[in-house]
Amino acid sequence: MTISVSTPHWDLDASLPPLMLANLSHMGLIKVVGEQGRSFIHGQVTTDISSLADDQWRWGAHCDPKGKMLASFRTFAIQDALFMLMPKDAIEVDLPQLQKYAVFSKATLSNASAEWTLLGVAGEQASQFVNKHFGDIQQELTLIEKGAILKDAERFILVLTPDAAAALVAQSELSVFDASAWQALEIAAGYPNLAASHASQYVPQMCNLQAVNGISFNKGCYMGQETIARMKYRGGNKRALYILRGHTSLQITLASGLEIAMEDSFRRGGQIIEFVQRGNQVLLTAVLPNDTPNDTQLRFADDEQSHLTIQALPYSLDEA
Repeated sequence: MTISVSTPHWDLDASLPPLMLANLSHMGLIKVVGEQGRSFIHGQVTTDISSLADDQWRWGAHCDPKGKMLASFRTFAIQDALFMLMPKDAIEVDLPQLQKYAVFSKATLSNASAEWTLLGVAGEQASQFVNKHFGDIQQELTLIEKGAILKDAERFILVLTPDAAAALVAQSELSVFDASAWQALEIAAGYPNLAASHASQYVPQMCNLQAVNGISFNKGCYMGQETIARMKYRGGNKRALYILRGHTSLQITLASGLEIAMEDSFRRGGQIIEFVQRGNQVLLTAVLPNDTPNDTQLRFADDEQSHLTIQALPYSLDEA
C-alpha cells in the first residue's frame, strides 16, 4: 500500500501542529549482517559501533581515505542486523564503497530501503501518540514487533514493515505529510544530512558531527581517522554548519549559490547542505566559514532581493 501524503500547510516560521506524521520517503537504510558485520563497520566509520547498546542509536559518518565524508547517518541495530539510516541518494554512493572493503570480512551489506517504511512523528502530542500505539517509549531505541522506534528528544522515527506502517496510518486516521515537513525539523536541529552531491567534500567537523556525538576520538583506526583527529588536536578546520532562514523568489536547489555580506558588498561563500522551501520562504543548513558572525546577512547569488539570516544552533560547537 502506498501512503498518500499532503503538503505542509503551515509557514516555515510557524509552530508545528500538535501532532505531525511525516513519510520519510527521502531516507533509506543500509543493512549490515554477518559474523563480522559490526566489527567491519566499526573499522570504517567515525562512531563507536562496538559500544553501541541495544537501546541506543548514534550519529556517524563514513569517510574516504582523506577524511572527507561519503555519507552521514544514524546507526542502530534490530536483533542481529546493524542499520545505517541516511538519505536515499547517499546510499547509492556509500554502499558500493563499503561493499568494496566488506569482501575481506564475513559481512554482507545491502540496500534495505524497500524492506521498511520510515515515518516521523513530531509535535507536542508526539509522545502521547507513540505511547498509545506502541507502549511507553523512553529509550533512544526500542524494538517493537514489526520494527523499531528511534527517540530523538521529543521526536520519533518509526522504522516499520510496510504493512505495519500502512495499518498504523489507517488506524490513526491522520493526514501524513511529505518529507519536507520532517526535513524542516532536521534543519532546525542543525543535523548534517549529507546528500550524494556533497560526497567527499567535507571533513565531519565541517558539518558539526562532533557536536551531535557522531565522532569517537577514543576508538581504534577507521577510514580517514588521521585527518579527523588532526582537525581536533591541531586545529585547522575553517568551516562549520549553520542554520539559515529567509526568503527568495528563486526555486532553489542544493547547487544554488550563497553570498555573504562584506562591508558594502557581497562575496560568494557557503554551500547548501539541506533545504526546505515553501513559497518564498526558505530554511536551510549551509557550510560557511566558522568565523561568520551570527548577525551576518546572506543572500542567494542569483537573487539580489533575497535575504537570509543565521539562526542559533541548538548545541554548542565549543570543544570540551
